[in-house]
Amino acid sequence: MKTLLDTGAAWITASAALAIMTIAYGAPLVVVVAMKQIAAELQTSRAAPAGASSLSYVGAAFGGIVAGWLAGRLGIRPIVIFGSAMVALGLMLSSLGGMVELYAGHGIFMGLFGTSCMFSPLLTYVSLWFERRRGQAVALIASGQAVAGAIWPPLLQFGIDHVGWRHTMLWFSAFVLVSSVAVTMIFLHTAPMATSATAGGAANAQRRDSTLGLPPNLLMIAVYCCCVPMAMPMQHVVAFCGDLGFASQYGAAMLSVLLGTAFLARQFWGWLSDRIGGFQTLLFSSLVQATALAGFLVTKDMAALFAVSAIFGLGLSGLLPAYVIVIRDCFSVHEANWRIPTVMFAGLLGMASGGWGAGLLYDRFGDYLPAFSTGMAFNLVNLAVLLFLLSRPHTRLMRQPQTST
Repeated sequence: MKTLLDTGAAWITASAALAIMTIAYGAPLVVVVAMKQIAAELQTSRAAPAGASSLSYVGAAFGGIVAGWLAGRLGIRPIVIFGSAMVALGLMLSSLGGMVELYAGHGIFMGLFGTSCMFSPLLTYVSLWFERRRGQAVALIASGQAVAGAIWPPLLQFGIDHVGWRHTMLWFSAFVLVSSVAVTMIFLHTAPMATSATAGGAANAQRRDSTLGLPPNLLMIAVYCCCVPMAMPMQHVVAFCGDLGFASQYGAAMLSVLLGTAFLARQFWGWLSDRIGGFQTLLFSSLVQATALAGFLVTKDMAALFAVSAIFGLGLSGLLPAYVIVIRDCFSVHEANWRIPTVMFAGLLGMASGGWGAGLLYDRFGDYLPAFSTGMAFNLVNLAVLLFLLSRPHTRLMRQPQTST
């Protein structure tokens, strides 16, 4: 099946995986868009509904390790189908009651058993279809959350305005189940095996033993520290705009701009990682994210915030795909099914901490300035860790990125 690597069939598979991720990651956005309405109806602080969205990341972090391991043994289809059913069930449960149902629906069903079966397993699965263009392919799949954020907020806002957030969840749950299962059955087939995954397996193992005793641990610290600030504008920009006096439609549009830019820019970062390597791509994209986060601290002008949101989307879009590229370069494919989810575990915990922590800090101070300042501190730690990793002589011994001919 080597002839299928980097071919049209591989890109069709990658596009199908992107569609599944886009659908699945639309589910937690209902809470993001309706945060103020949910808090008002349930008479809770803003941190309470923000915590529901964060719990979906926590659940996905823990479930992703097991889901990735199972996908390597059972195949991708049953794992993704099970995850789709759980996301739909989580939305249904979240729509039925108060905070208990909201937390259980998001944390247990939507996160632990749902999106956990899609994010890391699909990233690993698609990486097996590519060799020369692996960075671009992984970047495409990792854009699922960005595409979801670009497409769904205005549509969800329309549904929330006309039928309420509960009925919007119910309708979206049916859509998730039908569409995700259909795409999975039609397009996801057994992945081919790259030459580097077989012939290069022993070399990868030898390189790992001699050079990578420390970076995997530091990679988890780095991804956690970059995902804490990443989640803050993503989960709170709609509410942030409402506090500044902007209409909710502008807040939803700003979120769409942020994540839409992330989708478009992610293809650039994927192209770049295929040429300069994953570590260098991580450093550059983290610098852009930190610069944009500073913009949220210093401006309250609507036009300026749209520009800052676009820059923030540009920065965050290069981070998670580059971590996957680093792992695939450092370890054999046989370990990828559990090493990628393990590093993504720390990233998803960072997303959960950032989203929930920003709501908590807002409730404490009545302003998003302390939250965004805390996010900036985490971003600086991320940069420090990446600079340390790049300074190590062992990093230069990694496989050089492959360029297309």
